[in-house]
Amino acid sequence: MKRLNLVVLVLFVGFLGVLFTLGPSGTQKVQSTVLGLIAPFLRTGSGLEKKITAIRTGLKSLDQLEKENKALIVHNKQLQSINATLRDLESENNRLRRALHYRERAVFQLVPARIIARDSSSWWNTVTIDRGTADGLTPEMPVVTEEGLVGKVTVVSENAATVVLLSDESCRISVTVEGTREQGIVSGERESGGGTPVISMRFLSKMADLKSGQKVVSSGVGGVYPPGLMIGAVKEFKVRELDGYATLLPAVDLATLEDVFVVTGRK
Repeated sequence: MKRLNLVVLVLFVGFLGVLFTLGPSGTQKVQSTVLGLIAPFLRTGSGLEKKITAIRTGLKSLDQLEKENKALIVHNKQLQSINATLRDLESENNRLRRALHYRERAVFQLVPARIIARDSSSWWNTVTIDRGTADGLTPEMPVVTEEGLVGKVTVVSENAATVVLLSDESCRISVTVEGTREQGIVSGERESGGGTPVISMRFLSKMADLKSGQKVVSSGVGGVYPPGLMIGAVKEFKVRELDGYATLLPAVDLATLEDVFVVTGRK
């Protein structure tokens, strides 16, 4: 046995012998002394354990927060989708409500129709609706919305019909400017390059001096379109060599049409 181990053994045996010779009070003093010596180490260990426990708890909390955050993000996206759907439904409901009110107060007999197709090669020229001869439609019948004139029926089958829009060059409408005696002819005028068409009014007097915003309505001349249908508003007026000329902003947004009415007669 090594000398160091022998010395340690002797000291340990001696320490035990001293403990046995001491009374209860002496033993308590020894225990108190030993506790005082190791207490700082116990406190350090205890504090370290608490810190480790706190870190573990914090890590669990962060993990839980991350999971909750991901769940909230998914829920938020779902709510946004639901909200967008509700807005679309509200818009659809308002649009149909306006159309219904227009049909009830209109002085014409109106057949409701939905646009089912557009010719991609002539987007601004024609659309196809889901009504035809079975619904009493015939060529040359005006097509309107609550905002104003859309165009007229051309080709008709049993359950569908083609509508030429007022933005087409061939759709000519006799019109008058509200608040004046000025009359003219409105038709579409495609810009070079195939862009958004211009609605123009020709054959005005040079002295017309129309102002931006003045309303233009159908005059009823020609028999196809009844008088008083809203066409649009004056955008700009010019004097040309032979007549006055105006560009118009159509009353109906022809690019977003979904539902229309076909005028089949008067009530």
